[in-house]
Amino acid sequence: MRRSTPPTPAGDRHWRGSARLAACCALAFFTMTLLVDWDARTLTPARALLWLALSAAVFAVLLPPRVTAGPGWLAVSGPVHRRTVRTDALVSVRQYEGASSHLALRDTDGHNLELDPRVLVADPLLWHELDTGVRRSLERGTLCQGTEVLRRLGHRIDDETALAVLRASGLS
Repeated sequence: MRRSTPPTPAGDRHWRGSARLAACCALAFFTMTLLVDWDARTLTPARALLWLALSAAVFAVLLPPRVTAGPGWLAVSGPVHRRTVRTDALVSVRQYEGASSHLALRDTDGHNLELDPRVLVADPLLWHELDTGVRRSLERGTLCQGTEVLRRLGHRIDDETALAVLRASGLS
């Protein structure tokens, strides 16, 4: 009898590039501060350690959260914590506009997470996993708030995907 392997979770395909950019920026900051300090002849081990700590802080600030999804769940992992919600048991979905637009999801277990909707727009596999879970939540009757938000987001993702296909085929 063959064992079935669990499906691999969908992940943000742009995360590695963003993480690499964060690492390069932190490394450039560290290098420049060391060079300036060395040129001024004020570089000491304590100051080098300070520049290293500040570079680590730059990396932590620039590192985007990693979004992954699988059948019935969505997770957002930051440098310190990981938040997971059951997409097949969602209670509410809210979208907050402003300087940084984000979605807030909450499930029946009381777990919640926030994520940038641009991650879902850029990665249709993540959107598919979320949408499948949302449909199950609607079937079960647990999703009380946020269907309009998800409908608008779904239309936006469909429009972006259609434009990408048209561009790739040379029709746009």
